[in-house]
Amino acid sequence: MRITPDHLSRHLQKQPAPLYTVFGDELLLSMEAADLIRASAREAGYIEREIFTVDHHFNWAELQQRGTSLSLFGERRIMDIRIPSGKPGNQGSAVLETYCRSLPPDTVTLVTLPKIDRQGSGAKWFKALEEAGVMVQVYPVERARLPPWIGQRLGMQGQNTDPDTLQFLADKVEGNLIAAYQELKKLGLLYPPGMLSFTQVKDAVLDVARYDVFKLSGAMMAGETVRYSRILEGLRGEGTALPLIVNTLAGQIRSLATIRKGLNSGRPVAQLMNQVRAWGDQQKAMENAARRLSLEQLVSALSRAAKIDRISKGIGKGDAWDELLQLGLRFAITKR
Repeated sequence: MRITPDHLSRHLQKQPAPLYTVFGDELLLSMEAADLIRASAREAGYIEREIFTVDHHFNWAELQQRGTSLSLFGERRIMDIRIPSGKPGNQGSAVLETYCRSLPPDTVTLVTLPKIDRQGSGAKWFKALEEAGVMVQVYPVERARLPPWIGQRLGMQGQNTDPDTLQFLADKVEGNLIAAYQELKKLGLLYPPGMLSFTQVKDAVLDVARYDVFKLSGAMMAGETVRYSRILEGLRGEGTALPLIVNTLAGQIRSLATIRKGLNSGRPVAQLMNQVRAWGDQQKAMENAARRLSLEQLVSALSRAAKIDRISKGIGKGDAWDELLQLGLRFAITKR
């Protein structure tokens, strides 16, 4: 059975199927579909979760063993199998075919894949996945459909705008849904719910200084206090919205805490990067920062970010900009 991401929510209103395969070449939509399946499974009582990220070091025998054994704690579980290459190889193909013939009880299995070409879609392992469960095929959002897609996403955060402004946004992100997602989240941070004018959207999208918020985050992770201070002062002088800065930094700190906790428990780095959705050069910077800082330092930094958030909203005492400076200085301290 194949369905599109648009029909997934309705499908998941029923009891989750024992097997889902999400595949396609649109990363954002694939991640959202997988997140929706996992959330639905948790609501249905599938609490325990095991993650398997397939690379050239992956031990397929481990997956085979876990598939035939009961949950560690006797609970319903989610088996989260990620194959970034889309090519399980000979051994993996055989294991997947066997797995599909006898799906484990009290288990929702989620397999995520990239776009599969015609040769791959004809492979026995892929057909086994299709026959045993539900396939969610993710298609790119075509250029003509991008403005209404952006409008729908704006509506989900309580905002809307006119068709010309939607077209302007579509032109600026050039079909990149990750970029569109980031722009929409920034609009949500900068402006309250309601109608957005073209000027508001244009100023937010074209404001080059806005990108310094992410440079600020990078300087914080690297412990570059002089650069951090300089960027922060520039953002203050340009009147950058405090909620945008605080939310960006807090989100980065939460991701680092997740990575640090995973490293402490011996989880693979690649698996952790998938979990926090870090890509490209960002991965190395985040790994370095997470290894340099302790979990206690990161939890403390999150508490400080929460304090700054309260100050920025007028429900806490102190100078938010000074607190932001102190927050950045904490990242110059190495892990004890």
